Amino acid sequence: MLSTMQDFPLTLASLFRHGATVYADSEVVTFEGDRSRRARYAEVAARAEKLAAALTRLGVRAGDRIGTLAWNTQEHLEAYLAVPAMGAVLHTLNLRLHPDQIAWIANHAGDKLVLVDATLQPLFEKFADRIEAQTVIVYGGPCQLKGALEYEKLLGAEKPGFVWPHLDERTAAGLCYTSGTTGHPKGVVYSHRSNWLHSLMVLSGSTFALSEHDRVLPIVPMFHANAWGLPYAGWLAGADFVMPGRFLQAEPLCRLIASERPTFSGAVPTIWNDILHYAEEHPVDLSSLRLVVCGGSAVPRALMEKFEERHGLRIIQGWGMTETSPLAAVAHPPRGTPPDQKWAWRAKSGRIVGGVDLRLVDDAGTVLPWDGKAVGEIQVRGPWVTASYYRDPSPEKFDQGWLRTGDVATVDARGFIQITDRAKDVIKSGGEWISSVELENAIMAHPAVAEAAVIGIPDERWQERPLACVVRRPGAQVSGDELRAFLGERVACFWLPERFAFMDAVPRTSVGKFDKKLLRAQFADGKLAVEACSGR
Repeated sequence: MLSTMQDFPLTLASLFRHGATVYADSEVVTFEGDRSRRARYAEVAARAEKLAAALTRLGVRAGDRIGTLAWNTQEHLEAYLAVPAMGAVLHTLNLRLHPDQIAWIANHAGDKLVLVDATLQPLFEKFADRIEAQTVIVYGGPCQLKGALEYEKLLGAEKPGFVWPHLDERTAAGLCYTSGTTGHPKGVVYSHRSNWLHSLMVLSGSTFALSEHDRVLPIVPMFHANAWGLPYAGWLAGADFVMPGRFLQAEPLCRLIASERPTFSGAVPTIWNDILHYAEEHPVDLSSLRLVVCGGSAVPRALMEKFEERHGLRIIQGWGMTETSPLAAVAHPPRGTPPDQKWAWRAKSGRIVGGVDLRLVDDAGTVLPWDGKAVGEIQVRGPWVTASYYRDPSPEKFDQGWLRTGDVATVDARGFIQITDRAKDVIKSGGEWISSVELENAIMAHPAVAEAAVIGIPDERWQERPLACVVRRPGAQVSGDELRAFLGERVACFWLPERFAFMDAVPRTSVGKFDKKLLRAQFADGKLAVEACSGR
């Protein structure tokens, strides 16, 4: 028996129309450092229509990939809306990658045209002669690239009222590449349907409960992991947007938060760590923020506690990846949690969200129980989880319809995930597993520590031992022996590192995660100043 429901396609054109019509008065603010410029949804929608018309006039057809080298701005949001709604594919280029890698990605994707933020023209010039894109459009400032077109002139030549085509909800809407920590980055192609369903989950009360009463500050770059779904979810809900542009440092962000009063934000832990340090020495007003989602890497419990205690700012940890659009889990404490137990839940990686199936699998391929004890690799599937990579079969990344995430974890009966490591980062010492993630969080709880990354290094007796790479807070002093004593009350004795490497900064990947691959290489090459604890 079939239902009587209409088979209405979930396309981004319908999402676009809803926001533009129902929430025409909602606002998009773009920060420019010393001022902010503003536009209503109605104006942004009209410009998106003209952008679609201009791209059509330039020969863009259904399925063509349109690259963007851009910060979080009104113009980038216009591209997010117009490109997929017209049937093309929005491909966000990660500007933090090496120019050689950006060129490789643009060509692998087959970008036909690239939209470039005027402030990024010097970066674009470094690889412009190596990409196959036929057309370049510059926005947000004077055009300095030879042969490039100017965004505002293109829009100015078009009339309002673009007729959006009828699309299949399963067709490609967006393309985003992983950060490529091993080998070439891999492309993930999002559909109209996957973006729609993902947006509904972002709006859900069990995750972030976004509505038109919110002002969304997307600090996470729009080129990172589908912008965490915020552009589409926010537009669907009619929330105001506060776009930070290229001003992602603590001081301008704090000024922006104080002046524009956002209620919701999302960024990686590095950003909030910098803001916390800035707030220790400067007056800040973060009171408008009702909720911050933090992810991309494990969020230190100490970071969340300090923000809540000192600024009343609630940070919630989320877990996901480019391949999951990215929302897959959120660490809200379960119903009935006593106040003195909330942090045990908040410190977990997250609780699996509706729409995403999860299983744990060990090295032998056995599916493990959700008992909070069994440790295995997380595998997921769902309507916004990729089933393959673009032009890259990578069969080892999939297992009978499940995505192998590479994250090693436990899962309890309530669906709460506790990630202990990446599969390539686990430390096995004397036959026992050591979680580098948990050890890092324990080290970062010390008041003299700004950040810490833990890697496994060879050991004659135990095969592997943890090496703690530590950044001290400005003006603070702490030794390896002191940290070892501090950890002695917090972790198992066999977890205690015998060696520490103190450094000015932990190297990071293009998306802000600790670059442990580079740390291991630096250790192997003798480039880390390793100190052994006394009595070692």
